[in-house]
Amino acid sequence: MISGVLLAWVAGLMWGLVFITPVLLSNYPATVLSAGRYLAFGLIALPLAWIDRRHLAELTREDWVEALKLSAVGNLLYYLFLAAAIQRSGAPVPTMIIGTLPLVIALTAHRLSRQPQGTRSPEQSWRRFVPSLGLMAAGLLFVNHTEVARWQTPDAQALWRHAQGVVLALCAVACWTWYPLRNAAWLTAHPGRSARAWATAQGLATLPLALVAYGLLWAGLMRHDPAWQAPFGPQPQRFVTLMLVVGLLASWLGTLCWNEASRRLQPTLLGQLIVFETLAALAYAWALRQQWPDPLTWIAAGLLVMGVVVAVRARQQP
Repeated sequence: MISGVLLAWVAGLMWGLVFITPVLLSNYPATVLSAGRYLAFGLIALPLAWIDRRHLAELTREDWVEALKLSAVGNLLYYLFLAAAIQRSGAPVPTMIIGTLPLVIALTAHRLSRQPQGTRSPEQSWRRFVPSLGLMAAGLLFVNHTEVARWQTPDAQALWRHAQGVVLALCAVACWTWYPLRNAAWLTAHPGRSARAWATAQGLATLPLALVAYGLLWAGLMRHDPAWQAPFGPQPQRFVTLMLVVGLLASWLGTLCWNEASRRLQPTLLGQLIVFETLAALAYAWALRQQWPDPLTWIAAGLLVMGVVVAVRARQQP
């Protein structure tokens, strides 16, 4: 369990990096950021595939189809929603919404699992998570109030963009609720397979999707906005560097650590540990702003962590 928690912690530190990339590249569309990140991930996976060629050869056609599904939803679609949400609402609010993933995943896994005979009914079991939901909801209210209060002119258009960011962040939550449960199910069903090779396989499956998406996006951008500079946009050096960083650290290393943690921990417990990603992302966002969070943001983060702890304790009760 200790090694599983440490691996999940490292994965959270790596994944937290993706929350500040849309801020650093605010003049790039979210679609380009999503395609660029996973294009870099796929290219990084190519030399790694040679190292894991023996394990990759063991994968069947059904395994590759599963890797393609996981890549499409958990990689491209998830980051598209997240990057668009951050560019509309700023980093803290989508980060806190993504921070509800521990409880959402735990509730979903709990719902999907069968109730053994002699245990409490599903309705009674759901009531155990009400305190966690209340704490997390309070944290989200606090951080939304804080971010809106920071605006100098909170007009209707700004509120509409903020609302769009919240909805897009919720869509990202839906994608990443499906991904870890589906990924953990595959790893559990194939205990003899290499977790590292499975992370590499997802990168390889992402490559053709990202390549096609990237080409179509840049063709469209060049057609409608000739000022865009192909193929890497107005800040080519920063764009390429950040895409390689998140492709290697967040996509490959983060996925590898999460796969290894999935082997060691139950999905309901593992889901709680995504809070590491939220805390890392909040720390990176405020470091980028070069200021300390205000008291309400501290309270919001504390409520989020408390909600996760309460959910873990509720899950451990007989």
